[in-house]
Amino acid sequence: MSIKRLHTNIRMSQIVVHNNTVYLAGQVGESGASVADQTRQALVEVERLLAEAGSSPEHILQAVIWLADMKDFEEMNAVWDAWVPTGHAPVRACGEARLAEPGYLVELLVTAAISE
Repeated sequence: MSIKRLHTNIRMSQIVVHNNTVYLAGQVGESGASVADQTRQALVEVERLLAEAGSSPEHILQAVIWLADMKDFEEMNAVWDAWVPTGHAPVRACGEARLAEPGYLVELLVTAAISE
């Protein structure tokens, strides 16, 4: 069983690959930015990390989205809906959670398949 870990420190890895599945750590945008901007920034990082691991947005299997406040649901969804590749929507959950810093409004957790 082979497990590949990238961008690892004492606490966590940003990418773990196992059995042709890519697991990303939670991605956030710049603390204090709007929820739309934080969502865009986090999605840019998701794309970058997926590409590094040999995957892409078209191969996302699952997304878990945490919002600091569900009042931001529609604003975050406007960015998400424009970004998700047509015909490739993953399974998804979204809930409210206290995030690591008060300035964080959204965090994305993504699992994807390796691109063929």
